[in-house]
Amino acid sequence: MPKISVIIPVYNTEKYIEKCLESLEKQEMQGFEVIVVNDGSKDNSKEVIKNYIKNSNLNIKYLEKENGGLASSRNFGVEKATGKYIAFLDSDDYLDKDIFSSLEKYMDKDIDLIKFKMKTVDEKGRILEKLDGPVFEVTTGEEGYEKLCTTDKYMDPACIYLYKREFFVENNFKYKLRYHEDFGLTSLIIVQSKTFISTDICGYNYLQTEESLTRSKDDSKNIDRAKDMLAHYDNMLAVIDANYSISEKTKELVKRYYTNSVILKVGSLKGKEKKQYIKEIKYRQMYKNIKPENLKQKIKRILLKYNISLYLKMR
Repeated sequence: MPKISVIIPVYNTEKYIEKCLESLEKQEMQGFEVIVVNDGSKDNSKEVIKNYIKNSNLNIKYLEKENGGLASSRNFGVEKATGKYIAFLDSDDYLDKDIFSSLEKYMDKDIDLIKFKMKTVDEKGRILEKLDGPVFEVTTGEEGYEKLCTTDKYMDPACIYLYKREFFVENNFKYKLRYHEDFGLTSLIIVQSKTFISTDICGYNYLQTEESLTRSKDDSKNIDRAKDMLAHYDNMLAVIDANYSISEKTKELVKRYYTNSVILKVGSLKGKEKKQYIKEIKYRQMYKNIKPENLKQKIKRILLKYNISLYLKMR
């Protein structure tokens, strides 16, 4: 059995996929498989990957499917994985050569979920920012979630975790929709893990390009992203309310985290779309997810119920 199945969804990344694969070729730790899922790319990604495989010593499974988005590609890759652990790697990102060897000692302990850290880098490999966060020893998922959800701004990305495959598959975790799929699932994975560790190992390189910055300003896609945020929120309520093994305290934390994330999306919308989004938030009575413990929180709860714009100004 391979120690890790590295799942790489690919869609029109001919410019970056070779560097991504090269970072796996250079890994100090051996004994992992690479599952490349070509999600209906329209550029030359297929040719680049096929040419790379011819001269590579990596254990690569190349798969093709009709375009369905990142979520469906990850799910498809998980179905084909045979490793003890699962790792997700976006095809325009890359890894430091020692990341797997540094994490190996935690894999040997059979921990359900292992968190590490990422850096944002530009196209020349220059580090723009190291995305820091809490570090803690092995604990339960619920206890770990409490540490992360209030202090870690980068808790959601699927690519900064190793998942024990048995744990992932037995819980039937599935990524959903086209946008914010990490936001939709990561919290639910964490709170259902029996063993969870957050390390200070930083070896994932998250590429920032002019194209990615432009995409984030696309108004039509921002509307679709906002709709998906609401759908993820609704799914979260259904999942955790049906899970009796999760404590009420943790359920409150998850609801509050999702609520805050959904509300922040208001700032990316304009005009009638913004008004409709606020209407949807009010319809779901998200203010009830804010449990006030002091005067400021009481005021925020009232504002969230009656005036979301003022609520956002208080953050």
